[in-house]
Parts: sequence; structure tokens; C-alpha cells
Amino acid sequence: MAEHYIKIKAVDLNNNCPECYSKEGLKLTFKQKFIETNFYKKITSDIKYEMDCLTCNTHIYPVKWTEDIERVFEYHKRGFNPKQASTHFKKATWLAITSGVFIALCITAVIIYSVL
Repeated sequence: MAEHYIKIKAVDLNNNCPECYSKEGLKLTFKQKFIETNFYKKITSDIKYEMDCLTCNTHIYPVKWTEDIERVFEYHKRGFNPKQASTHFKKATWLAITSGVFIALCITAVIIYSVL
């Protein structure tokens, strides 16, 4: 089962980086969890927020966010529309369901025929 996050939206911020104090390079990324197996693909409602500084190449954790960064984050969070959670069944699932129904019908027919 492959679980990974797909990037839905990325925003460049004009705030100062808490690490290197550069005004350029902060990037806020919104990601949504995506699960893919042999039987289905699923987009979940699990959202992940990441902030990175491209100038000093560091990941900025929410503990180090300033009040200005918090306000900008809340603004972009309100404007963010994630993809709707959904499940898509693959051919293998439909084949397994169809085969199960067909086998159940065959067993039922054999039981009914042997009783008569």
C-alpha cells in the first residue's frame, strides 16, 4: 500500500525567514494524502502544511513561526480548497467482486440442482 502526499498548492511568502532572516525564499506548501493499492486509489481529507526556506534550505517548523507568518498562514489556509475525498476502484476490484458473485451463483445452482 503506497501512501504519499500530493502537492495541491504552493505559495511564495514575503515574510522574513526565522532562521536566516531573508525576505525571499519562504515557501508554504499544502499537501493532501493519497493512497494507492492494487485494488483502489483514494484521496483522503488529511492535509499537511509545510514551510521551507529556499535561501538557507531549511524546514521551518510551526514552533518557529512568527506572528506575521501565522497570520499569513491562516489567510492562505482559509483560501485553500483541497480536493474532495474520494475512492476509485480499479479493475482488479471489479474483477474480484464479479468473480465472487459468479462463484456464489454457481454454488447455489449446484446445490439446488443436486437437491432436485
